[in-house]
Amino acid sequence: MEQAELKVRVKELIVRQLKLEVAPDSIKDGAPLFGESAEGLGLDSIDALELVLGVEKEFGIKVQDEEVGVKAFASVDALCEFIRSKAA
Repeated sequence: MEQAELKVRVKELIVRQLKLEVAPDSIKDGAPLFGESAEGLGLDSIDALELVLGVEKEFGIKVQDEEVGVKAFASVDALCEFIRSKAA
C-alpha cells in the first residue's frame, strides 16, 4: 500500500472510529492527535482506546503497550509509520 493511500485510510479510520465531525482530509499529517494544540485534534485517553481498537481491527496489527502506543499515535505520520513497520 502506498504512503498516500495509507494516510487516507488512517484519516478515514480516525474520523469514523471516533465519530468526529471533521473532513478526513482536513487532518494534518504531522499535527498532534492528542493534547491541547491549535493544529491537533485534542483527543483524550478514551479516544486513544477507541483508536487502538480501530487500528487493530482495520490493519490486523497489535499495539503492544502504552509506551509504544504513545509514540505510534502521536500524529497521522507516526501512525502510518507504525502500521508500515508492523505490516513489514
